[in-house]
Amino acid sequence: MSNIAIIPARSGSKGIKDKNIKDLGGKPLMAYTIQAALDSGCFDEVMVSTDSEKYAEIAKEYGASVPFLRSELTASDTASSWDMVDEVLNGYKKLGREFDSFCLLQPTSPLRTADDIKEAYKLYNDKASFAVVSVCEAEHSPLWCGHLPEDHEFTDFIDQESMKQRQAGGKFYRLNGAIYIVDIRKFGEDRFLYKKGSYAYVMSQDRSVDIDTDIDFKLAGLLIGSGDKGEA
Repeated sequence: MSNIAIIPARSGSKGIKDKNIKDLGGKPLMAYTIQAALDSGCFDEVMVSTDSEKYAEIAKEYGASVPFLRSELTASDTASSWDMVDEVLNGYKKLGREFDSFCLLQPTSPLRTADDIKEAYKLYNDKASFAVVSVCEAEHSPLWCGHLPEDHEFTDFIDQESMKQRQAGGKFYRLNGAIYIVDIRKFGEDRFLYKKGSYAYVMSQDRSVDIDTDIDFKLAGLLIGSGDKGEA
């Protein structure tokens, strides 16, 4: 089986300027994901999809391949991750290379480890016929969430049945954005990953920090500085 790691790192970022190359603990953010992918030993190719020559040079410094730049279309705010994946797979096909699976590894999950990637691929090889997607336990139960009207009165915010379900226990999980392993052939048929034949790889909350804001960035820096990435 031939596997490719795709690390998306476009230069445009509305929340944090140049987020993907911003210094985190002495390294650019995307370096953590590149190194985890390389150290996992799971891939025939570890590539960074970027629209920036500057980002491409940094990616290459840390061992990733950048055989072509991302197009303006797939680097836009409206493009989906799957549009970018299509472009990457088609680009490699033109270079005479095809793969059986791709693993989307977002650089905004720097605490994801090489062991996480290896364990997720083990799950994929052992059980999944379509995909493996990483999750973590939700920090807050969705049963405590609701919509508020303009006047903020608790009208239909939460019902008694939801309160009973919350008190009865049971864990809730959320997507953490760290790992998406997908069978390429089946990806061409259906891009909805959350169904029969797909499995969740559960990660700790500590390793599930997804950097979107300055607060996320500071939290990741603290965890990296402390060396605390939780348990598998």
